[in-house]
Amino acid sequence: MSNAERSENRRREVDAILERKPGTEAVTDLEDRYRVVGAADRATYANWLTPIEDHYVCHRNETLDPAADEWTVALEGALERETELGMAELREEYPTVAVAHTMECAGNGRGYFDPETGSVQWEYGAVSTAIWTGAPLSAILADHGATTDEGLWITAVGGDHPEVDGENDRFARSIPLEKALEDCILAYEMNGEALPPEHGHPVRLLVPGWYGVNSVKWLTELHITETMVHGEEWADRDGDDFTRWQQSSYRIHPEGVRPESNATISTFDTWDQLESDEIDHPYTFDENVKSTIGRPADGATVNPREDGIVEIVGVAWAGDDEVTTIEISTDGGDSWREGEFFGPNYDCAWRLFRDAWEPSPGTYTLVSRATDERGRRQPARIAGPDEDTDDEYPWNEGGYAENASLPHAVEVTIE
Repeated sequence: MSNAERSENRRREVDAILERKPGTEAVTDLEDRYRVVGAADRATYANWLTPIEDHYVCHRNETLDPAADEWTVALEGALERETELGMAELREEYPTVAVAHTMECAGNGRGYFDPETGSVQWEYGAVSTAIWTGAPLSAILADHGATTDEGLWITAVGGDHPEVDGENDRFARSIPLEKALEDCILAYEMNGEALPPEHGHPVRLLVPGWYGVNSVKWLTELHITETMVHGEEWADRDGDDFTRWQQSSYRIHPEGVRPESNATISTFDTWDQLESDEIDHPYTFDENVKSTIGRPADGATVNPREDGIVEIVGVAWAGDDEVTTIEISTDGGDSWREGEFFGPNYDCAWRLFRDAWEPSPGTYTLVSRATDERGRRQPARIAGPDEDTDDEYPWNEGGYAENASLPHAVEVTIE
């Protein structure tokens, strides 16, 4: 296929998605490696459930739309019985479960880094919450006699072929087997509807509470092994490199560094990896604690209610940890008071929060910051490349896992 034909196919794919997501825009990086359609808008963060048409979308290459009845998922590795599972088997032979999950791109907030990092310049809009329905991976693995020894990994391979630097790679991600057995599913529905093509139709791996890159779309293979996707057998498998998206991309590292490939690690939490001496350049697994204000909107002019109150509403999440505290500042972070959570409370999904604010006329900078069950609180700022302070998130070349509070501030005028 020529470059012109490939570009035309990409335009048609984006146009089809835009028809399902009215009012959104398509965004690509300079190399046209990513097609990002429809970052969620500010109002998304004043509601618990995100409709499919408002859910952010990020994918790296072609958008697949295969026939579900022809799709299979190969199950290989440390099992008593290797197999290929069709969609009818996944739907009919295994339990059906629904999981609430806040899906966040690991690059969400990348647009706030200074100096600018590469790739799509997301600000706040690459995070959404949906109900994902599918077959529990634990049941599937048990049915095929999977080895469940401590320290094993499961590698998921997607059907797309991202092109980087002129080379065709295969998209593959490894997660610890213990996480897969805990709560992962093979998802085939989203908010009660069949997965749309841009979300991985007909089936994707769904990893609750972890960055979206781990929830591999258009799932074609699952391998249980002793290591992550690593080593020559994966770096050159039938002429394709399966390791890039695990071992090079989506790692937190300074500019100009090529991270060393690791066979295995024992610390999976992203924040723990940042604080650990074990891992030089953390992998983006579990989502960092974070919050976003949904109402009032940034730049809005607001009239208080008759009782003088302006209600501040937003969402806070902490991956597969629980978010326990939310604080609100109306003076740009100089002072804080505690808000309250309300609404649904599910593991791995954000919590709605609110604060009843009684302001005088003027212009204000509103900020939220969340704390998780392990006492980890959002830092205030993003550090520069050569800075390292206690209350700043580290600048990194990929702009990954950002969770500072002040870049996400909202400025409002009260009349």
